Amino acid sequence: MNAKEFIAALDHIVKEKGISKDIVFEAMEQALTTAYKKNFDSKTNVRVDINRETGEIKVFSYLVVVDDYIDGEEIVDEEGNITYTEPEINPDAQILLEDAKEIVPDIKVGETIEKEITPADFGRVATSTAKQVVMQKIREAERNSIIEEFSDKQDELMVGTLALEDANNYYVDLGRTRGILPKKEMIPGETVKMGSSIKVYVTKVEAGTKGPLILLSRKHYGFVKRLFESEIPELAEGLIMLYAVAREAGVRSKVAIYSTVDNIEPIGACIGQGGSRIGNILKELNGEKVDLVLYSEKPEEFIANALSPAKNAIVNITDEKKKEALAILDDDNFSLAIGKKGTNVKLASKLTKYKISVKTLAQINEEGNQD
Repeated sequence: MNAKEFIAALDHIVKEKGISKDIVFEAMEQALTTAYKKNFDSKTNVRVDINRETGEIKVFSYLVVVDDYIDGEEIVDEEGNITYTEPEINPDAQILLEDAKEIVPDIKVGETIEKEITPADFGRVATSTAKQVVMQKIREAERNSIIEEFSDKQDELMVGTLALEDANNYYVDLGRTRGILPKKEMIPGETVKMGSSIKVYVTKVEAGTKGPLILLSRKHYGFVKRLFESEIPELAEGLIMLYAVAREAGVRSKVAIYSTVDNIEPIGACIGQGGSRIGNILKELNGEKVDLVLYSEKPEEFIANALSPAKNAIVNITDEKKKEALAILDDDNFSLAIGKKGTNVKLASKLTKYKISVKTLAQINEEGNQD
């Protein structure tokens, strides 16, 4: 490969892989240094320089200038006179200052004396030897570039394409890489088709041993949160705030919201005209029910709201320190407050951060009579 071909190939790699040109040059120089030492049995310090414009490759050996006494042992006689033993230097890597000055009079300790030693057939040897190392560096740079691109995508909603599946996972094409969507992170009961578009919540982005690891979910409560933010403009504008989300994927979610301005009713804004906004969210949730809960700074009101679809709950905080509350409901709303398999009251507890006990007025009266 001649210099022009090398630069053309490099430009192609940079464009195709989306990585820094300097990273590829540095990888090449490191690989060619290794190639030279291996093929020419070099014991000296060696560096390889690639001209960034022309692609011309040159190999240099160099010696580091050291002080005359850098390795010499200091000897002090009885009269305090100091002498030194002969310095021991590595002739393949170092040169004494006094000898270096005969070549370059104004040279200083720590500087180097270089000599070009580029072999005539080095291009052929270097290309075959360095290819594997260079490709490894390019893969590393590409992985780092992808990690950097996706690092701010964690806890965000993304749209991808279902590309592959195996026994345990779906693999979602996200552009430059694929994310892993475990089947256990799907909404229970939903079915998907390969090649179709899919919305996913990014739960983790990290560098794995074989490349970037991007884990996805549709079951995470954050998926519901981001769906609301994408569908309700007032949330993005800060006119409505999303306080919390509690979710039993495939069954029910509770979303607590409140308005920051007086002229916006938050629940109505989230429902949208004719139910259009909430309808778009429900389509994505495979029949999962969603309760819109009005947040209140008063815990009694917030808990009563969180027990929706039950109504007219009378709430007492029984232990503020332990975050415990009692909700009293009539017979018609009692079962709604509990929910199927206790799901409704469990989600209300998650949403409000209170342990909620639910009883009917008859149960309270019965307990009172027993006392």
